[in-house]
Parts: sequence; structure tokens; C-alpha cells
Amino acid sequence: MYEPTLDSLSRHPVPAWFHDAKFGIFVHWGPYSVPAWAPRVKVDFTSPTWLADNAYAEWYLNTLSIPGSQTERHHRETYGAGYPYERFGATLREGAAGWDPVVWADLFAAAGARYVVPGTKHHDGFLMWPSRHPNPHRQQWGLERDAIGELASAVRARGMRYGLYYSGGLDWTFGGLPIDSIPAMFRAILQTEDYARYVDAHWRELIERYQPDILWNDIGYPQPANFNRLFADYYNAHPEGLVNNRFDAIGAHQGRVHHDFFTPEYDTSKEIKEKKWEACRGIGNSFGFNRNETEEDYASARDLIHSLADIVSKNGNLLLNMGPTASGEIPWSQAQRLLEIGRWLRVNGEAIYATRPWHTAEGVTAEGRPVRFTAGDDALYAIVFDPGDDTAVTLPGIEASANTAVVQLGRTEEARVLRTTEGLRVTLPPGPETAPAIALKISPKPR
Repeated sequence: MYEPTLDSLSRHPVPAWFHDAKFGIFVHWGPYSVPAWAPRVKVDFTSPTWLADNAYAEWYLNTLSIPGSQTERHHRETYGAGYPYERFGATLREGAAGWDPVVWADLFAAAGARYVVPGTKHHDGFLMWPSRHPNPHRQQWGLERDAIGELASAVRARGMRYGLYYSGGLDWTFGGLPIDSIPAMFRAILQTEDYARYVDAHWRELIERYQPDILWNDIGYPQPANFNRLFADYYNAHPEGLVNNRFDAIGAHQGRVHHDFFTPEYDTSKEIKEKKWEACRGIGNSFGFNRNETEEDYASARDLIHSLADIVSKNGNLLLNMGPTASGEIPWSQAQRLLEIGRWLRVNGEAIYATRPWHTAEGVTAEGRPVRFTAGDDALYAIVFDPGDDTAVTLPGIEASANTAVVQLGRTEEARVLRTTEGLRVTLPPGPETAPAIALKISPKPR
């Protein structure tokens, strides 16, 4: 049994399923999906105008509250200066009536995702499930339809795990607007007793009702609420569950707060990390759908596949976000990239799923191609980026013997190998190769 102490909670192991999963889908869907608008800017947390010119469409209400922002101007010109954000909630409720969770689950499974993390409450306080604890400051500020429960059933029916996102620190229906700086964001983290009871009741209701595999909290937690007790109760009921670092990100970084994994946003790592981590990002520069973005703002499937391989080689997972429209449709520009990732994983997933970091994460072939390494049972995988028309690749630093076999995943015949002074030279099997990366399996020959 786990106790609500750092010493006890720290003994909780990261479950093997999360180490093995590698690729998950994040979903941001809420009232902000109705205006679905943010400035076309890159994510830059160091910019002094980051919050006034916020690329995150899900922050629409906050950016709207900053005088002179592009979002304020857009809102005034599109809806009128007095149009309240609350009306977007009613529009979302109407749109959600026709939403089909099976379509989402089929797409996520086709993408090769192993887990899904939808938002239950973002910073605007709107509840995406029919809670027993409704918002005390907004009437009908939530869905009547149980979107979280219906998606859970559809996702789990396809063999994927299911986590839940919840904004624990911020809820703008309780106050805190506008947030125009990092200090203002920390001041906006609610610390009242009534809010602490509210979020604790929500998390416990979500755990009881939906049995989540991950508690994915965001931007802090009220100090009067005892998240150590929440963690202990959760682990005792769900020993294979996980909690992220954002109940108190600073405390987690300093080693004062328990967490199973840390969560860089629009960032990765330059080296292998001993602590499990998960990179989260949107396909574009926003998590919520931003109709203002174009194809130029979206990462290509090639770049996302390269990012996935890079993250996995360094002991991370990729949590890639989908931003649906108000009616729950996933735009084709997002769905297309998911399908391309899934097509690549169907051929090369053996080099991704259930692997672990090798002693070296990355390198460069003698031909100048970037390569990422992962390790499986009795096999090393070399994921070579952009092989183009190369007929051979040379892998420096790879030891091989006469008993070493090299197979390109997706091909049946064994590749010809030659030990050279530059490294292990692998002649690729014939055939057109247009994939953004190929995976070479290096292992002992079967006896």
C-alpha cells in the first residue's frame, strides 16, 4: 500500500506499458474550438509578448482579455466587442451532439497510437463530462453528453490505454484574468479552499468513473488540496497508473514532489534521460484547433516521424495533439499526418514499440544521414533518416561478426554487410525507397 508521502510514492515504478507505448494522442476540444483562432506565430516561451500574441487557440479567453492583442481585435471584428465567450460553450454543446467517438478511435488506432489523453477541463473551466460537481460560477458550463466516457469505451475497445488531462492550477471562471506574464500566471494559480475542494472532487470523480491510466494535470494545483493523498489513493486502486510532473512542476524538478514522468512542451532532449519523459506538442503551433493556421504552419509527417524516433531513442514518448473543430471533426491536414505516421509504424514499429535506449542515441552514417538507435530483445535498431536513393549505408561504431544479420524492416531478404574502416556497411535490398526513415535490425543470425 502506498502512503501519501514522497518516500512512499517514489517507490512507484513507471509501468512497462508506458515504457513500451512510445506514441500517444493528446486532444484539446472545448469552447475555444468555436472561434478556433490565434495569431500565426511560433511557440516561443521566452518572448516578452508570448501571452499577448499567444499561438495557443485554447488560450483564446485569456488572450482576448489582454487589451490591444491580435485576438481582441479579431474577436471585435468577427463577433462584436460585447460578444461573451460564454456563448461559445452553447455552440460547442450543439456541435458535440453529432460527434462520433468511434471515428476518432479508429483514426488514432490507424495512426499507431498506444494511448489517448483527452482534455476534461481546460483553463476556461468548461467540463467535458456531466460532472456531479458542476461549475459554481457558470450555468451549463459543461457538456450534457459524456464525451469522456464515450471516448474511453471507443479507445479501449481498440486496445489503447486512456489517460485524462485536467487543468488543476488555472480556472478562469474562478478568476485570474488577464495573464500577461509568467509572474501573473503563477499568481493566477488558485489557492482557495473552495477551489481545492472542487478540483479534488473532480479528479476523484474522474478516477472513479473512467479509471484513467494517466493523471495528466496542468499548471499546478491548489496547495490546500493534498495531491500526495490523491496519488496514494490512485496508485492503491490503479498500480499501473501514472501521474505527470505538472501538479507542481518546480517542486518536481527540485525533487520535492513525486512524479512518474516529466513533460517538455514543444521541446525534446539532446541526450538520453534516465527519468521517463514525454514530449507534447501540436501538429501546428497550437493545441486547440486554429483555423488561422495554414499548411506552412504544420509539421510534416516526415518531421513528426523523425521527432518520434529521436524522442524514443532518448527514453521518451511523443504525445501528439489533435485539435478538433467545434463539431468534433478532425481536420484533414491533421488526420493525413496521423495516417502517414501509422503507415510508417506498420512497417517500422518494431524499432519503436517496446524498445529501450541503447548506450548511444544518435549518430551520422558515413554517407551523412542522421541515425537514431534503439534496443530490443537481442537486437539493435538503426533508424536512418532520409535514405533517399542510397543503395548502402555505413554505420560507424557498430561491432559485427560473421554471425551478425542485418534486415531492413519491411523487407524479407537479409541485407549484405561488410565491415570496413568506416563502420558496418549495409547494402540495402533493391527497390524504391521514399520513406522518411528506414529501420535496420541488427541481430545474431538464427541458428
